[in-house]
Amino acid sequence: MDTMEPHGHGMAADILTSEVANARQRIRRTELALQRTEEMLAENLALRDRIRAAVKAADRLVKIDHPSFEGRRAG
Repeated sequence: MDTMEPHGHGMAADILTSEVANARQRIRRTELALQRTEEMLAENLALRDRIRAAVKAADRLVKIDHPSFEGRRAG
């Protein structure tokens, strides 16, 4: 059984080349997914900071102008 192809490469070499190409593709996809994850994390952290700032501002407003519920009851 001859496992050599016309160009002198064996089937094992072709399989290895294919596996290496597949591994490179998986690495590239993983790198892109990691990059997107890092971008999403940065966006989420920025959003968290904005929400915290809004909550603190709301707390300050409530302390400054605490609404009185006396006299606001329907009756």
